[in-house]
Amino acid sequence: MNASALTIAEDASAPINAEETQAAVPQVGALCWRNHGKGVQVLLITSRDTGRWVIPKGGIVAGKDAGGSARLEAWEEAGVEGHLSSGGALGAFDYDKMLHKRRQALRCQVMVFPLRVDRLLSKFPEKAQRRRKWFRPAKAAAQVMEPALRALLEALALDSSVLTSAGAATAAPAAGT
Repeated sequence: MNASALTIAEDASAPINAEETQAAVPQVGALCWRNHGKGVQVLLITSRDTGRWVIPKGGIVAGKDAGGSARLEAWEEAGVEGHLSSGGALGAFDYDKMLHKRRQALRCQVMVFPLRVDRLLSKFPEKAQRRRKWFRPAKAAAQVMEPALRALLEALALDSSVLTSAGAATAAPAAGT
């Protein structure tokens, strides 16, 4: 399976505030993974507001490319140091980010980058705000709420070679960056 086979668009009928007709806000996410036992595991973290299972994600950081921004999010939100696969993004998913102060949703589109975990740090910026847990891809798919992220994880459960066949393209960030 190639990376383009994993690109999945979420159902456009998902509820969105009527005022939001502009394009989705671009974000990046890291699908943190490791080989463990007889297969691949992926790392999920809890969201800060609802405690549901998600992947590390956020906006593109000024001065960094999309992959570098995803790697930075993985460090800040999950304490992950690792290497991006050279194949680029695995796919994308949309979600509605709730803006509590304005009581409306902001549509975001997340490009997902595979990040092979070299090390999990015990200290990282959002440690006190999140939990993290390893799952097999099929179990991770059952934990997430976003349909297109679930589909991406289900596809990985069937064929994880898209992760293991790519070489490491970029070194991990320093723990303090």
